[in-house]
Formats: sequence, C-alpha cells, structure tokens
Amino acid sequence: MSRTRPRTMSRVARAAAVLVGATVAVVVATALPASAHVTVSAPDAQAGGYTTLTFKVPTERDDASTTKVDVAFPLDTPIASVSVQPKAGWTYEIREGAPSKPLTAHGAQVTEVVSEIIWTADGPGGIKPGEFDTFVVSAGPLPENVASISFKTLQTYSNGEVVRWIETSEPGQPEPENPAPTLALSPAADETGAKAQATAAATSAVTAAGSSDADGTARGLGVAGLVVGVLGLATGALALVASRRRAPSGG
Repeated sequence: MSRTRPRTMSRVARAAAVLVGATVAVVVATALPASAHVTVSAPDAQAGGYTTLTFKVPTERDDASTTKVDVAFPLDTPIASVSVQPKAGWTYEIREGAPSKPLTAHGAQVTEVVSEIIWTADGPGGIKPGEFDTFVVSAGPLPENVASISFKTLQTYSNGEVVRWIETSEPGQPEPENPAPTLALSPAADETGAKAQATAAATSAVTAAGSSDADGTARGLGVAGLVVGVLGLATGALALVASRRRAPSGG
C-alpha cells in the first residue's frame, strides 16, 4: 500500500495540472475579443449635423499587410458632402452615385453623392502585421430620422485575400463574424438643446477614449479570478490525497 499511494497522488497531481491548463486556455479564449474588426467612430455624430468619421483598420494576418481599404457610403442614407483627409503613403479614389431618394442640402438639390472611397497603399508597405491605421473623412449633413449608418468595407491584403466587412448586426443577436462598420447617431438637437448635446458629445469622447483600457482590465481581472479558483480546487484535491496517505490504515 505504501507504494501505491504515491502513484495515486501523482495521478491526481497530473489530473489537476491538466484541469488547470485546460480551464485557463478556455477562459482566456472566451475572455479575449472575437477579433479586431474594422470600425468607424465619431463621438459627436448627430443626425442632421457634420462630423469627422475615423475608420480604424487593423491587420489581422501574420503573413500579409493591408494594402487596400474600400469603404461604401450607402445611397439609401446618403451624405451630401464628404471630403477626404490626405494620408501619407496612400492614394484615394472617390466614386459617386445618385441618392436613392431626393436629397437637399442648404436649400439646393443634390443629385450626386459619394458612394465609395478606395484607399490604396503606395507600394508594398501598407498596414503591416500587428499594426493598425486610421482613415479620416469629413462628412455632413448626416441623415435624419435614422439611428445608425453602416459602411460596408472591403479589406484587401498583400497576398490577394479580401475580407468583406459587410454583415449587419441584428438587435438581440450575437455579433456576426464580419460586421460592417456602423456609426450610431444621436438625435438632432433643437436650438435650446444644442449646448446639452455638445456637452454629451464631449463626455462621450472621453468615455470612448478610456473604454478599451477599461474593458481589457475587466477581462484580465475576470480571467485571474477564474484561474485562482481552479488552482484552489486543484490544491484542495492534492491536500485531500495527502491527508488520506497520512491517516492510519486501521489494520
């Protein structure tokens, strides 16, 4: 019996180690974000107003760079005026189309609006693996009577792969694998509420700046807590085996 108990303890130890390793792997995998999607942001975006749109594009491949970013501006929620901020190392092409319904801006009818902006890297550089970059445009007036605008985007890699960020998120449903960058709009403010809206926009910008770090900290604490719990269970199991080994055999 004195020889079999150490082997029993060894088996328990190995089982505990496997349990800890498997649990940590699962917890870390589920705690991390699904992937770094292409996104659009504009903290002050308000229906009927002007804003600066920032498209954030990460490279998610280890063996290829992002060399082209093709952003579609929907014609069913058209934006009358769009201008592009020049970007070193990239050229851009603007395509236009007719809005799906009559559009007026500043009292004049608009018959052509931006339907697509295509940024292309000047050479093989682009956005390298493990990096991201931003593409900025000024846009307005933003559509009224809509809660959000989706900008379907194609991301082309140097190896020829094209990732289509075109899927629409449905309320109450899990986020799709390749969601289209979507911009939420706040309601148009009347003259008496303009100051309050401006204050809210400033607060939103500060909150957005810190949200990524806060989310990462929360996920890290959650992972740490679960790992500590698993280690506690494994330690308890080892202690139980050790106590049984020390107890008299009774015979």
